[in-house]
Amino acid sequence: MGRMWMRRILLRQNSLPLLKPPMACLLTPATLQKPISSPFLKPSPPTLAPLASSHRRSLSTATACSLPDPLVSLDGISSYFGGDDGVGTSNKGLKVLLKGMTYDELEKWVQSHGYRPGQALMLWKRLYGNGIWAHHSDQLEGLNKDFKKMLSENAEFKALSLKQVITAADGTRKILFTLEDGLVIETVVIPSDSSRNTVCVSSQVGCAMNCQFCYTGRMGLRRHLTAAEIVEQAVFARCLLTNEVGDITNVVFMGMGEPLQNIDNVLKATDIMLHDQGLHFSPRKITVSTSGLVPQLRRFLKASNCALAVSLNATTDEVRNWIMPINRKYNIGLLLQTLREELRFKNNYKVLFEYVMLAGVNDSIEDARRLADLVRGIPCKINLLSFNPHGGSQFRPTSDEKMIEFRNLLAEAGCVVFLRSSRGDDQMAACGQLGNPGAIQAPLLRVPEQFKMAMEVSL
Repeated sequence: MGRMWMRRILLRQNSLPLLKPPMACLLTPATLQKPISSPFLKPSPPTLAPLASSHRRSLSTATACSLPDPLVSLDGISSYFGGDDGVGTSNKGLKVLLKGMTYDELEKWVQSHGYRPGQALMLWKRLYGNGIWAHHSDQLEGLNKDFKKMLSENAEFKALSLKQVITAADGTRKILFTLEDGLVIETVVIPSDSSRNTVCVSSQVGCAMNCQFCYTGRMGLRRHLTAAEIVEQAVFARCLLTNEVGDITNVVFMGMGEPLQNIDNVLKATDIMLHDQGLHFSPRKITVSTSGLVPQLRRFLKASNCALAVSLNATTDEVRNWIMPINRKYNIGLLLQTLREELRFKNNYKVLFEYVMLAGVNDSIEDARRLADLVRGIPCKINLLSFNPHGGSQFRPTSDEKMIEFRNLLAEAGCVVFLRSSRGDDQMAACGQLGNPGAIQAPLLRVPEQFKMAMEVSL
């Protein structure tokens, strides 16, 4: 699913200076892989290119975190995944990926090589804490020489290679990473003029949910990301941008992919992010979003204290079946009943409902009244999000005036509700705009008869 976070309308937009990454994060070139074809995807006409902007800026090749050389396309696929123990390995000599291990796993691995647990803690702090964010063994100052040699021979520090950083007019940064198999993912950093700076991480390459309003959904699913690939997005965000925007305080799993479809790696990644000797995020400052995979949602609420966001986006099954096909398997009634049941066991916990407003589709007064009735009795907050257009889109955004009216109706019904403005939309970095579908795309679904006029207006 596409990224579903935004910012209160009243907040002033930022315009931030060009990045000056610290010397600690030296990077190497990576190769680019052709897209993977899937049997459920079909060719579609080329989509519009992302909007050009005079505000676009990229990292200079003269900086310490230098960009890769021109990328080369390969014919083979050499992706890597975690083994049965959940610890990822790299193709480079089958070395273990350090950022794919929880602290307990790292400690056991270090001991298995004959070193004491204290060395594991010192290594952990250099990977995630103390402003080091090590990407290779040369950055492990203070560690035992033999221990560093063992690490260089048996471990891989880096799961991602930096491809490009694009800065939007409001200071939002979109970071493109190349994976070891050549696929590309996107991460977004949203700075704030308060002390809240957010990194939006991806959990998959593409997405299988095929939400009709989401650009990422046009890609289909290429593969899951490993825990190491997820964690390193947050590490890179701190490495690249802490000096520019301040500390990264929040993580949202609202980038490319449906996080709960990759729940094993997502839970492992959040465990690593929460560790108090490393990245040390607060559980309530990490938000995992879902389109509504009910079994995985139950598991997440039982296993994690991190925040949960549910992309609702409709008040009837007929509309949600169309714009969010996952509803055909787990409908609105089942989804909300599951939340009511599970949240009884979570103290002081509120779910966040995300609602992307689509003109003429889900933004009527009747929708507002139904939404208030649907969430009644569920401890929650509601974010109303403006739709962000993209190439080939069928939809158009609801007007500001109508969004305010919608919000007021919800507030009058007793809901806690916020309007969120788009961030980074001039560089395709906003909600639902991430990814690069290419020529082979997931199918558009048939528009219900009563909405055809609304779609014709948008086209």
